[in-house]
Amino acid sequence: MVVPALADRYRVVLFDYVGSGGSDASAWSEERYSSLDGYAQDVMEVCRELDLEEAVFVGHSVSAMVGVLALRAAPERIGALAMVTPSPCYIDDEGYRGGFTPGDIDELLASLESNYLGWSATMAPVIMGNPERPELGQELTNSFCATDPDIARVFARATFLSDNRADLRDVRVPTLILECEQDVIAPREVGAFVHAAVPSSRLVTLEATGHCPQLSAPQATAAALLDFLETLGRDG
Repeated sequence: MVVPALADRYRVVLFDYVGSGGSDASAWSEERYSSLDGYAQDVMEVCRELDLEEAVFVGHSVSAMVGVLALRAAPERIGALAMVTPSPCYIDDEGYRGGFTPGDIDELLASLESNYLGWSATMAPVIMGNPERPELGQELTNSFCATDPDIARVFARATFLSDNRADLRDVRVPTLILECEQDVIAPREVGAFVHAAVPSSRLVTLEATGHCPQLSAPQATAAALLDFLETLGRDG
């Protein structure tokens, strides 16, 4: 529902990162994708191929930080950021709550590596965060299970061990931050941190729970994105 709402008024470019979705799995390498920089290269290559300039990059979860890295590398390509439940760092630190202790992350990664399908079935409903709507958790589980376990292992390490808090200071483009009222992956303190770190940002708290409001609250997510695009004065 989010994409059709945006596509009614704007050109929307959808893509799968290498190693996910319908991408060419043979293009994946652990060396490139062991950090988020590899995924930022994907974004820049898409922008160059389509000759995109001043695009609005919409990124969910860790993909929001991929957008930050792509913006830093190719500022002429990205003119604004829309971050959906972003997190620059998942691990608690002094004066910062990311939502997980180092031990939590170690346990999460160990569980994923030992039994990926079991981990997916357990974690997807937790991440989705809408137990009264089990079909949403199942949709996310199916998405996880469709990913090669070796690729998922590398992606999980690149995600949960990343720390992009310092990179936020370099963001100087209009930025929307969408957070949910309850989110075990990116708690409200994370949204407040990102908002404080990015001078030209707007923080919107959706009346939604879980880490994937584009699935659990698509109408509210689409409305917030459209409102942000309208403030940019862009059409088409």
